[in-house]
Amino acid sequence: MIQLTVQMILLAFLVTFVACKAPPVPLDDIVIEKTFTPERCDRMVKSGDFVRYHYIGMFPDGKKFDSSYDRSTTYNVFIGRKQLIAGMDKALVGMCVNERWMIKIPPQLAYGKDGYGDIIPPDSILHFDVLMLDIWNSEDKVQIKTYHKPESCGRTVQVSDYVRYHYNGTLLDGTLFDSSHTRMRTYDTYVGIGWLIAGMDQGLLGMCVGEKRMITMPPFLGYGENGDGSDIPGQASLMFDVVLLDLHNPKDEITVEVQSLPEHCPRKSEVGDFMRYHYNGSLLDGTFFDSSYSRNRTYDTYIGKGYVIAGMDQGLLGVCVGERRKIVIPPHLAYGEEGTGTKIPGSAVLVFDVHIIDFHNPSDTVEITSVKPENCTYNAKRGDFVKYHYNATLMDGTYIGSTHTYGKTYDVVLGAGQVVIGMEQGLTGMCVGEKRRLVIPPHLAYGERGVDDEVPGSAVLVFDIELLDLEEGLPEGYMFVWNSDVSPDLFTEMDKNKDAQVDNTEFSDYILQQVEEGKGRLAPGFDPQRIIENMYENQDRNKDGRITEDEFKLKADEAAAHDEL
Repeated sequence: MIQLTVQMILLAFLVTFVACKAPPVPLDDIVIEKTFTPERCDRMVKSGDFVRYHYIGMFPDGKKFDSSYDRSTTYNVFIGRKQLIAGMDKALVGMCVNERWMIKIPPQLAYGKDGYGDIIPPDSILHFDVLMLDIWNSEDKVQIKTYHKPESCGRTVQVSDYVRYHYNGTLLDGTLFDSSHTRMRTYDTYVGIGWLIAGMDQGLLGMCVGEKRMITMPPFLGYGENGDGSDIPGQASLMFDVVLLDLHNPKDEITVEVQSLPEHCPRKSEVGDFMRYHYNGSLLDGTFFDSSYSRNRTYDTYIGKGYVIAGMDQGLLGVCVGERRKIVIPPHLAYGEEGTGTKIPGSAVLVFDVHIIDFHNPSDTVEITSVKPENCTYNAKRGDFVKYHYNATLMDGTYIGSTHTYGKTYDVVLGAGQVVIGMEQGLTGMCVGEKRRLVIPPHLAYGERGVDDEVPGSAVLVFDIELLDLEEGLPEGYMFVWNSDVSPDLFTEMDKNKDAQVDNTEFSDYILQQVEEGKGRLAPGFDPQRIIENMYENQDRNKDGRITEDEFKLKADEAAAHDEL
């Protein structure tokens, strides 16, 4: 009994010793331990898929026998086509991109009794630490997921359109390989004619400006088996996060959207007109690049003459004063492939929101509309002294000034250069009590310079005037006329102190006396004393400050016109 007990103890010790040195218990099937599962799993591996993954191959004791990391390249293979050991072919089914599994494979599903050369001994259990990076199928097509679409979409990308877009390009596992944002420059290209990889050619079709899409494509629609030679590995699925900024076709013309029209439009702009307008300029995606409002002055130019970009030349034709319109201009009618080098990129479609302030033609004359009184016996002419009220505005109604504000008339002599030429013309021929509206082009008003802080340069002016009073002027060339026969003793009558010469006081007193007695008349609208001084200077031939009888002559005796007797 004692001997049997000792034998049993020895046997138990032997079993324990053998168990400590024994190989791992054989597996009947693969064992999967999921060490990391991503939050999202848009796709799982199935038989027939092509996968790209990294792995570390180990024995159960942790000893590494192989690693894709060491070769700096993924393992790329079709699943279910016996291109892998049976256990791996089976184990990878159901994995997601970015998922990480520890896969344990029994020898009968690995390299069996033969092992693999000097690397894997016979009947080895293999452990693979696998990270799935890519999944695609030869039946795959481009996948499009729109995650933002603008409220309005008047036009979508079609074959042969030219587009400008930003993108972030990543592999399926999220690895960034390229971005237009980092270059701070859009990618500009034609669509659908082979300038892009096939998947992008397809993925951009149907997009709206402002739309954001995620475009996913298999490698045979991307960079294929060889990748791009640098950042994109061979057989890689690609994902592009795209925002479309611009879209046009080389056949495009400008588009015009009239946003508001004035009630009355007596005239529309034509080639050769000079126009003043305000604008806001933006790119098709709404990016602002310029505004006349920010400079607080209109943009002034001839239209149809090549002074502005071709599209604007076209878009400003046929407009009314006060009209607002949106003009969309393709790049070949704007700043072309080069852009402006600063705010306007190359090949950019431009959008101008335009407000027409006024326009005129250099051949324009004063436009006059009139309401005459019933009795009109005398019409104002050159030399007449007129008194009138006015309200003045620009063509868009902007107030300039009014005599009503000061409660007194504006008084001028016609033909004396006291008002702008257009006003001279507009007042000529008026009757007292008549009302007129004058539309005066700038070349007959204040010209290109305008009036500081009052009238903009090249502005058309509108005057509503009413003639209240009129004093008939003198014949042209005269500043004083006699109402009756001239005294034959004129010089003697002037020479009050009888010293045979007339000084300026004697001359002035005499002329004013004749006017007061109604025998003579000074030109109205001028300073009487200045007129008399002029007359005296003209009579003082030798400029000695005295007029002698030999110097003294009536105007009728003069060959040339002078402001004298």
